[in-house]
Amino acid sequence: MMKHYVGLITLVGLGFTLAVSLGSAQTRPRARDLGVPFDGTPGPFNAITDVTGVHVGHTTLIRGEGELRVGQGPVRTGVTVILPRAENLADPVFAGWFALNGNGEMTGTTWIEESGFLEGPISITNTHSVGTVRDAIIAWQVERGAAFQPWSLPVVAETYDGSLNDINGFHVRAEHVQAALEGAATGLVAEGNVGGGTGMRCLGVKCGIGTSSRVTQGANSYTVGVLVQANFGGARQLTIAGVPVGRELLGNRRAAVDSSGQADRGSIIIVVATDAPLLPQQLKRIARRAALGVARTGGTASNGSGDIFVAFSTANAGAASASPTAAVTLLSNSQISVLFQATVEGTEEAIINAMVAAETMVGRDGNRSEALPHDQLQEILRRYNRLEP
Repeated sequence: MMKHYVGLITLVGLGFTLAVSLGSAQTRPRARDLGVPFDGTPGPFNAITDVTGVHVGHTTLIRGEGELRVGQGPVRTGVTVILPRAENLADPVFAGWFALNGNGEMTGTTWIEESGFLEGPISITNTHSVGTVRDAIIAWQVERGAAFQPWSLPVVAETYDGSLNDINGFHVRAEHVQAALEGAATGLVAEGNVGGGTGMRCLGVKCGIGTSSRVTQGANSYTVGVLVQANFGGARQLTIAGVPVGRELLGNRRAAVDSSGQADRGSIIIVVATDAPLLPQQLKRIARRAALGVARTGGTASNGSGDIFVAFSTANAGAASASPTAAVTLLSNSQISVLFQATVEGTEEAIINAMVAAETMVGRDGNRSEALPHDQLQEILRRYNRLEP
């Protein structure tokens, strides 16, 4: 089925020529399209944008091939942005964060910890572009008067794409960040080799950006949306729907799976959004639960991995205002377990979606990251009686 995506800008060719603009179409299936079974009920987009007010944008940079020449390429990278409250960027959201393993970076977290608020956009890119992206977000906020305080402390996170990308060439620039911010929108979200996830690989196959959502059932229905930039784990760990898919693929000589044993070199950034009225300590609890979704796919938070998660709530608009007091709504802890479950389920599916959507990529020095073979995945799930009709 042809699906239309918003918030996607892809720059390819010698001079990063604009090739794919807003509203571009992609034909890659998602995990559910292949018959991969998941628990829970997704929202209409099955994406983080199912949480009202949340927008996503990507800028993808692809240029050159062959031998690495630092500063020239090959380039396989980009930037992804999430706007938590797109209709009012200067209105902070309650937030909490958690580091499962800290061999990575997420700026702005000390203020989240101190204040309980997240101010402005969240961005994800490659490890050596964090500073550039952070400065570009500040400049964009200043230009629009969209900062809550006179100073800005953006949340910018990273994973390492140096196996495929000229990471020390610093190819992500301010104009690329601005393009992603200006193009951010609601709707279906492009996945796989896009934005900050362009040069990423995980669990032995090509990976990148993935997203999913869950709508809770009951008297009060809430939405939980998850977006990941996945770049962690080794092939033998890969688990899908409880099936040891990585081990099965490694036993199949036709399988396009990396068995180079790089499980200790990688990371995952997870952003969880919800419209449930949660306070910062509750959102930290939500962020922690994302770790269980990673574990379902085979991740173990190895020493070399930066596994850092942030969760925010779009409820309680205006809570950070300068008024002497603010009235806020709080979901009772007795009702929060369904949101924990939704976070775990959404994280698991977002990671699998990132793998399913990603396409084989050849990068620097001819390094190759193979896509997850859809036909073999279906064959394995069928053999384990886990493939949905």
